[in-house]
Amino acid sequence: MTTWLVQHLTAMRDALRRLFGAPLNTLLSLLVIGVALTLPTAGWLAIENLRAVAGDTPGVQQISIFLTLEAGQPEVAEIELRLQQAKSGSWRYVPRNEALMRLRESAGMTEIIGSLPKNPLPDAFVVTPADAQPESLELLAKTFASWPKVAHVQLDSAWVKRLDALLRLGKLIVVLLAVLFAGALVAITFNTIRLQILAQAAEIEVAKLIGATNSYIQRPLHYFGMLQGALGGLCAALLVGTGSYFLTPPVAELAQLYGGSFTLQGLSTTDIVALTAIGGGLGWLGAKISALIHLRRIS
Repeated sequence: MTTWLVQHLTAMRDALRRLFGAPLNTLLSLLVIGVALTLPTAGWLAIENLRAVAGDTPGVQQISIFLTLEAGQPEVAEIELRLQQAKSGSWRYVPRNEALMRLRESAGMTEIIGSLPKNPLPDAFVVTPADAQPESLELLAKTFASWPKVAHVQLDSAWVKRLDALLRLGKLIVVLLAVLFAGALVAITFNTIRLQILAQAAEIEVAKLIGATNSYIQRPLHYFGMLQGALGGLCAALLVGTGSYFLTPPVAELAQLYGGSFTLQGLSTTDIVALTAIGGGLGWLGAKISALIHLRRIS
């Protein structure tokens, strides 16, 4: 166990020496890897923020249940009981008098409301479903419409479907970008390790002659690729964090202009750790493939 640990610590030290032995080359490689990881990460973060905005937008994920004009308190109580039993999400009751008062407060509606002989608005319930999938929303709307004393159920399913399709398209684009740039990261590490092997070909041949195993020779290269990828992931997190920092004020100002409040969400600690691990894993994969191919040519 001690020998195994010493071998890995030695390989790690050798990888660090190679990594910081050429600071300019290392910096350029980290920038390239960071940019490669930044683009899909930024796309994923944009989709998550867009999903959060959509979830906070009034009316996007709400179903309005309008009762008939002749519905009284017993019918209202029955609808409340059905909503409690359905457990479909949160809801609130909007009495007809409250709805009329809100309508009267709208610009230009005071005189019109005052000329009406009686309140033409029905009692209503506004439901915010727990499941915001378009299929679930339509199923809920059909269920609500079948209840007694329900005159109309309002759901803008077309808007919800468009938004859901847009988010799914964006997620697919991000996945394709992630696969593309993951391949680019592996290729960068592959080429870096190849150049190191070619530059140290004589040293590797001598090590093999004195009994060094392939695992012993490959181990520093694997650590080098993993460290380079992990540092590239941290570089990507720094780039995304910097972009979020500069975009947060204008996004918040834009949200205020539309009468809302929204704060752009950046990467969490878990996201940064995951991004670093992904970069390290891809770097190790590129180093592994390159070492297997080019060391075989030397031996």
